[in-house]
Amino acid sequence: MNKELIINAIPQGVEIALLEDKKLVELHSEKSDARFAVGDLYLGKVKKLIPGLNAAFVDVGFEKDAFLHYTDLSPYVKSLLKFTNMCMQDKGEAGLDFGKFTIEPEIVKTGKINEVLGGKPHILVQILKEPIAAKGPRLSCELSLPGRFVVLTPFNDIVAVSRKIHSSEERKDYRRLLKPSSRRILA
Repeated sequence: MNKELIINAIPQGVEIALLEDKKLVELHSEKSDARFAVGDLYLGKVKKLIPGLNAAFVDVGFEKDAFLHYTDLSPYVKSLLKFTNMCMQDKGEAGLDFGKFTIEPEIVKTGKINEVLGGKPHILVQILKEPIAAKGPRLSCELSLPGRFVVLTPFNDIVAVSRKIHSSEERKDYRRLLKPSSRRILA
C-alpha cells in the first residue's frame, strides 16, 4: 500500500491530507486564528457556581468565563477531580501510578452542581462549543480523546473497536485484547 502525506501550511492555518493508494483517507485542517476549538482540553478553575441554572462558570483563559452545565459533567467527574488534584500536587516529581488509582463512585444524573464542584476546584474540561459574540465557550467534563482507530474516554469502562477496522477477525482480536480482565500495558 502506497501512503502519502500532503501538508499545506499557510499563514491562515494548516491542512493535512493522508492518501492511501492515491485515495483520500483522512483530512485535518486547523486555522491559526481559532484559539478555542471544539475538542481542545483545558485545565480550568471554577469561578462561579449558579445553583439556579445548575451550572458553573469556569476560567479557561478566554476573556469571558466558559459555561459548564451539570448535564455536561461526566458520571466519573469525581474521579476526574481526584486525578487532576493528584497531578497538581505531584508536580511531575514522583510520577503517578494509574494502576493504583481508585475510581470514585459515579454522580447522580439529577444532582446539584454545588454538591460536585463546591470549593471551586481546578477541573479538566473539553470545549463543546466555541465562543460566540459575548458568550464564552461551552464545556464538558465528558472527555474523549480520538485517535485513528480508538477513542480514549478516561475513567469509563466501555470498550469498543473502531468501525474503520473492516476485518471481523481483526475486530474480534482487538475486543479480546481490550476486555477489562485481560488489560495490560503493551510495549
